[in-house]
Amino acid sequence: MNASNFRVKKNMSYARREYMGGIPGSKIVKFTMGNPNRDFSYTVELRNRKAGQIRHNALEAARIAANRTLEPLGRDNFFLKIVPFPHQVLREHKRLNVAQADRFQEGMARAYGKAVGTAARLKMNKLILVAKVEEENIESAKTALKRAKDKFPVPCRIVVIKN
Repeated sequence: MNASNFRVKKNMSYARREYMGGIPGSKIVKFTMGNPNRDFSYTVELRNRKAGQIRHNALEAARIAANRTLEPLGRDNFFLKIVPFPHQVLREHKRLNVAQADRFQEGMARAYGKAVGTAARLKMNKLILVAKVEEENIESAKTALKRAKDKFPVPCRIVVIKN
C-alpha cells in the first residue's frame, strides 16, 4: 500500500462509522501536549499549501517529531496541538502476493475494498499543527514544525504570529 494512493481527495467522503465494521483504530495518542493553561506570547502554525489527505500514522509521526524537539524546553514552556481529526476511512482492495497471482484475480472491477486506516481531509491553507511558545523559544518551535512538516504528503508552510 502506497501513501501516494491516498494523498489526493478523489471520491465522496466515507466517514459514517456506524455503518461499517472493522476500522483500525487511530494511532494518534494525544492531540495536545505541554501546558494548555498558560498564555504564550507567540503562536507558530503549520498550514498546508495544497488540498489533500493526511493519514493518521503521519499525524502521529509528526506529533512525535515535534514533541521530541520541544520537550527539552520543559513541559510548562510550550503548548503543541494537532488540529485535524482523521475521520475519513481509507479502503484498499487486497491483492494476492504470490507468483502468477494475475491468473487468480479478477482485477479492480467493482472493487470496494476493506478499511485499512483513517485520514484527515484538508482543504487548502488549513491549520495542521499549532505550537505556542515565548519569544526566546520561537526558533525551537520552528525547528519542531519543520521536522513535523517532513512527515506529511502535502506541502506545508510555517507561520509565526504574535499574540
